[in-house]
Amino acid sequence: MDRPLAPPPPETVVAPAPLPPGAINAHVHLVGDDFQLQDKAVERPAPGTLDAWLTRFRAHQAQIGCSRAVIVHSILYGGDNTVTLEAARRYGPGTPAVVLIRDNATEAQIAALADAGAKAVRLNYVHGGLLSWEGMVRLAPMLAAHGLHVEMLAHSHLHLTELAPQVPDLPVDIVFDHCAWPDRSLGVTDGQRALERLLADGHAWCKLSAAYRYDPEPQALFSRLIAANPERLLWGSDWPHLMLGDAVMPDTGAELRKLQSVLDDATAQRIFVDNPTRLYRLPS
Repeated sequence: MDRPLAPPPPETVVAPAPLPPGAINAHVHLVGDDFQLQDKAVERPAPGTLDAWLTRFRAHQAQIGCSRAVIVHSILYGGDNTVTLEAARRYGPGTPAVVLIRDNATEAQIAALADAGAKAVRLNYVHGGLLSWEGMVRLAPMLAAHGLHVEMLAHSHLHLTELAPQVPDLPVDIVFDHCAWPDRSLGVTDGQRALERLLADGHAWCKLSAAYRYDPEPQALFSRLIAANPERLLWGSDWPHLMLGDAVMPDTGAELRKLQSVLDDATAQRIFVDNPTRLYRLPS
């Protein structure tokens, strides 16, 4: 299959304001051409071994002032989580991984992933994936038993009105990636309000990540989510910006400054350090 080649991630040019010590970049992907893409992968990452990409990533972290990270498995590699688990292992002890599983995953498979460093599984309603909502609900007790939560990529305006009422009864934490990827043209939708209620009631988490994909000026959106519950939010750079589609390759420093413009010091400490430390059960 002839797949388009993704552009390499740029260096950060705009310096963000200093992040709190111990800041965690809670949403990144690691890749490497020494690992096999799935047959249906829609693109090829820019060339480089995993070690070469880890060198690039460490430079990215240094540029933005982050010392820790959460590595999220990319659908480009399908259900083989090897590249992500290996990246987490090589990046540093205790680096959490977010992995993909199928609806028919067994408890033994889930236990093995947890033992290998996985702290969550991903459910993707935007790009498609291996796990369905119904499958996740069935597997949720097993995930909870092994200390895993669920990170979901969904569109608030398309999915949250239907799904939000089910979230409080789940035995696992649900994290909505990328601010639940709203459609900016629709304004504040019922799905957006449903997300805010879940946050306010302590029934969900949300990553203030990848705004460059859906809102060039996300400050108002960030402010609404912070007002809902600053103790349920975290941030990630979405590096190296795979599967860009129509989005423009971002400067992470400039993106960070948009978020920092609506934060006070106490809220910054929660979003960049305290909340991800609690969610992923990391040493403080």
